[in-house]
Amino acid sequence: MIKIYTSPSCSSCKKAKAFFKKEDIPYQEKNIFVNVLNEKELRDILTKTENGTEDIISTRSKVIKESGKDINNMTISELIAFIRENPSVLKRPIMVDETKVQVGYNSEEIRVFIPHEKRVAEWACKKTDCPTYNDCK
Repeated sequence: MIKIYTSPSCSSCKKAKAFFKKEDIPYQEKNIFVNVLNEKELRDILTKTENGTEDIISTRSKVIKESGKDINNMTISELIAFIRENPSVLKRPIMVDETKVQVGYNSEEIRVFIPHEKRVAEWACKKTDCPTYNDCK
């Protein structure tokens, strides 16, 4: 199951959710301000990133600037505690499944969450100009 970590006023979060609805891909939404991410969720996200904290934390965030904290010198436990206390430092949306994570909405990159079988069928239909392509599920 895909989890999408969102915030209410995030336009990229709305685009991501619309994509999953359009593609009929089930997901679980988690508002990061209502449901604070637990340690296990944060560790899972971090282990799936390519660049660690750089991928998920907005260093331009007001909290980071005002706190004067250097997240690069924090232990993982300190970082997780900091994120849990200050969820607004997270970039959004964060989309996670069993093997991958994507941060932010990108109309091309989000397609990695489309099941392989559906992507193959889509490719085959487009290649053959299938007239019922848009009706396929």
